[in-house]
Amino acid sequence: VQLQASGGGLVQAGGSLRLSCLASGRTASSYYMAWFRQAPGKEREFVAAIVRNDGSTYYSDSVKGRFTISRDNARNTVYLQMNSLKPEDTAVYYCAASGRFPSSDYWSPSFYGVWGQGTQVTVSS
Repeated sequence: VQLQASGGGLVQAGGSLRLSCLASGRTASSYYMAWFRQAPGKEREFVAAIVRNDGSTYYSDSVKGRFTISRDNARNTVYLQMNSLKPEDTAVYYCAASGRFPSSDYWSPSFYGVWGQGTQVTVSS
C-alpha cells in the first residue's frame, strides 16, 4: 500500500475533521500531494494540494478559508484539516501523489499517478 487515508467520519454541519494520508515507499518523496473528493453521481473534484519542497499550497474555491492542507515530511504524512464543514462537503475523500515537476495541472486527477483507497466524510445538516 503506497497511500493510506484515514480520519473520515460523520460530523454535524459546522464541525471539524482531520484527514491523514500516510505515504510509503517511493510515494513518500512525491513532489505533489493532494486531496480530491467524489460525491455520489459526481466527478472527482480537486480539494487541495501541497508541494513537498517549499510547502506551497493550493485550494479549490469551495474550500478556501475552511480547509488547510499540511505535510509532515518526517512522518511521510499529509493532513487535511477541515473546519466549518457543510453538508455539501459530504463525499469520499482520496489522497493522491504525483512526482511530476511543477505544473499548473495540479488540480487535474490525471496529474496524479498514485491514489489512496478513500475515506468517507459525511456532514449532517
